[in-house]
Amino acid sequence: MRINEIGEFKFIDRISGKFKDLLLHGFLGIGDDCAIIPYNNKEDYVITTDMLIEDIHFLKDRITPEQLGYKSLAVNLSDIAAMGGKPLGSYLSIGIPAETEVEYLDAVMKGYHDLSQKYQVQLLGGDTTKSKQYLVINIGVIGVCKKGEARLRSMAQSKDIICVTGFLGDSAGGLKVILNQLPETKDHLQLIRSHHLPEPHIKEGTWLAQHPEVHAMIDVSDGISSDLSHILRMSGKSAIVDLDKLPVSDTLKRVSSKQSWDIDKLATSGGEDYVLLCTVKAGDFEKLNGDFRGIFGSDLFPIGEITDGENLIKWIKNGKQVFLNQYGFDHFNS
Repeated sequence: MRINEIGEFKFIDRISGKFKDLLLHGFLGIGDDCAIIPYNNKEDYVITTDMLIEDIHFLKDRITPEQLGYKSLAVNLSDIAAMGGKPLGSYLSIGIPAETEVEYLDAVMKGYHDLSQKYQVQLLGGDTTKSKQYLVINIGVIGVCKKGEARLRSMAQSKDIICVTGFLGDSAGGLKVILNQLPETKDHLQLIRSHHLPEPHIKEGTWLAQHPEVHAMIDVSDGISSDLSHILRMSGKSAIVDLDKLPVSDTLKRVSSKQSWDIDKLATSGGEDYVLLCTVKAGDFEKLNGDFRGIFGSDLFPIGEITDGENLIKWIKNGKQVFLNQYGFDHFNS
């Protein structure tokens, strides 16, 4: 049996099941955006790691080294945000082809430093090694959250409102602009920027985690079709999502119209938006949204509802059920 026959997430399930017996009391291991390790009586550590490989996660000739350094850290900080944590420090391991210019690596580290400085994340160490062909970047980030406030994928409750903290599909649109080598118009460049320079919603995640009416949370890395499915599987729930309510930028609407792109597919399965998806107690949503708007100057966008059932998304458009790819991005099935 080959891995592309079972996919990324079933492979992860095969791993996690073999190590559950080693998990200590109070620890949370494989299965969420971060692991949780007890720290003291008031706080827990939240820890994540992610890898980016040339020609898989980025095209070296289409992203500047500064952007690459920034994005490499940003995707990890987004995992910390999804738990409601505050990042403290990072570890950087990098596999480097021997012919790589040192000045290129300096520029990568400038982008990495710029984002580190913005969120006061220390670089604590890592590893360097030679790579035969491709640039490989692996980052681990450690953060902290108040004990009991981490938001897990397993916390969704029936009748919760499903909402996201920002636009969906811009990053996927940017990737299509790059792959199709479209001209560098203002709209195209804006989508490329969304793809190369995602903003981790750290402050939003910390704020949301302080409110008990916010239940499950995850960052949108693989597309809501995949990421919401993770919440449903861990919570033992189903969902209804209204495609007409998905927050899509005017930029993506204009470009999709001109290029005849399927905007619903980009918004649900494109991935790499790195906004947060959370579920909120229905009766408390309006007040929470008003408070959120007052602090962050933008809305939480309600897109659906958690329902009873097991790990199915019912997609609605124009009041009628439609059928979409539910699974989003999978490294071995996409």
